[in-house]
Amino acid sequence: MTVALWILDGLFCGTLIWLAIQTLISTDLFKSVVMFIILGLLLALIWARLEAPDIALAEAAIGAGLTGALLLTAVAATSQPKHSESEEDPQ
Repeated sequence: MTVALWILDGLFCGTLIWLAIQTLISTDLFKSVVMFIILGLLLALIWARLEAPDIALAEAAIGAGLTGALLLTAVAATSQPKHSESEEDPQ
């Protein structure tokens, strides 16, 4: 393995750890979900680098794609203010 590949692997590892920490400590739910999606895509890239394309595709499709979409939907549903008919202005 060349020095450039060692540097690339170290960069992947550092970025993965940094993204995981940022995902956990973020107070904004939307930012946390976006960081989770980026984390899943980076993890898929790492699996591809480790020559495991089946796991990389599964991680990208399920880990980042499907789970990310479900989490974004949940954040959107919980952050919208609810208005009942009795609170609306009768004009």
